[in-house]
Amino acid sequence: MSITVKDVAKKAGVATSTVSRVINDHPSISEETKRKVRKVMEEMGYVPNVAARNLGKQQASSIGVILPPLDTKERLGNPFYLETIEAINEEASLFQMSVAVASAPDFETLLANVTRMHLQKQVDGFILTYSDNHDPVIDYLFTHKIPFTLIGQPYKHEEKIVFVDNDNQLLGKQAAEFLIQRGHQRILFATNTTRENLYFERYFGYQKALMMAGLPTYPAVKFEEPADFVFFEEILKKDRPTALVVIDDLFAVRIMQLANMYGYKVPDDLSVISFNNSIFSTLTHPYITSIDVDVARLGKLATQKLMDQINHQLTDGIKVIVPHKLIVRETVIQNEKE
Repeated sequence: MSITVKDVAKKAGVATSTVSRVINDHPSISEETKRKVRKVMEEMGYVPNVAARNLGKQQASSIGVILPPLDTKERLGNPFYLETIEAINEEASLFQMSVAVASAPDFETLLANVTRMHLQKQVDGFILTYSDNHDPVIDYLFTHKIPFTLIGQPYKHEEKIVFVDNDNQLLGKQAAEFLIQRGHQRILFATNTTRENLYFERYFGYQKALMMAGLPTYPAVKFEEPADFVFFEEILKKDRPTALVVIDDLFAVRIMQLANMYGYKVPDDLSVISFNNSIFSTLTHPYITSIDVDVARLGKLATQKLMDQINHQLTDGIKVIVPHKLIVRETVIQNEKE
C-alpha cells in the first residue's frame, strides 16, 4: 500500500494541508515544522506526487537544456556539453527538478523544438549552453520573457540577461602569456568556430598579450572549410610559428595530428596550449597543457540562477564569472630557437 499525505499528517501530528504546504515549501510554514514533517516523510518513504503538485503550482518542475546545433563532428563529440548536462542535472535534482535536453542539427529545427517545449509547458525555464551571434533561440527566449540562463556572454542585452561565464578574454591573454614566458614569439591562434562569443573573447585576449609584449599578432587561423586544413601547411611554412593557442582541447588533438602529418612534432617544433581541460587533454601523448574552465561550476551556477528566476527571486540581468586554472602538462616547452 502506498503512503499518503494523510498517513504522513497523522504520524507528524499536523493537518494534511500542512503536509501539502511543506511539500510545496510554502513560506507560511515554519522551518521547524518543515523539518519535522520532512523527517516523517523520509522515515515513511513517502514520495510526493509530482504531477499533482505541478498541476496545483502550474509548474512543470523541469529545466530545458539547449545545446548548440550539432552540425559538426567536433560539436557532436565535444565533452563540454555532456559535462555541462551532468552538472546541471546534479544541481537540478537538489531542487527536485528534472532535465530535458533540446538539440537539433540546425538553428531552425532547434528553435522549433524550444518553441514547442515552451508552448506545451514542458519546462519552467531554459539553460543555453552556448552564445552564437546568429542564434534565433536566445531572441525567442528574451522576447517572450521566458526564464533562462546563458552559459557564455550574450551579444546584446547584456544588462538584462542572466549569464554565467569565464573571463574568456583573460583566458586567451594568459594562454598567450604562458607561451611568451617560455620564449615563444611567433604564436598563432587556431579555431574551428568564428561565431561563438568565446572565440572573439579568447582571440582578443591572445592579441592583447602579444601587443603588450611588443610581438606581432596574426590573423586567426580558421578551420571552417575542408580547404582550410590543406592551407594550414602553407601557413606553417610562411609564418614559422613555434607555438599555437587552440580554441579547445578536442580541436587541439586534431590540430596536433594535422601538424604531425605535415612534419611538425609537438612540442619539439610546435608548442600547443588549449582550453577546457577535458578528457581529450589526456587521451593521447603528449598530454595537452590546458586551461580548466570548471565546467561543473558553470553548470551548477547556471542552474541556481535559473531557479532564482523561476522562483521570482531574480528579475534583473546579472553576470557571474567562474574562475579558471592553468593545467601544465607536456605540449609546451621552452623555446630556444629565437
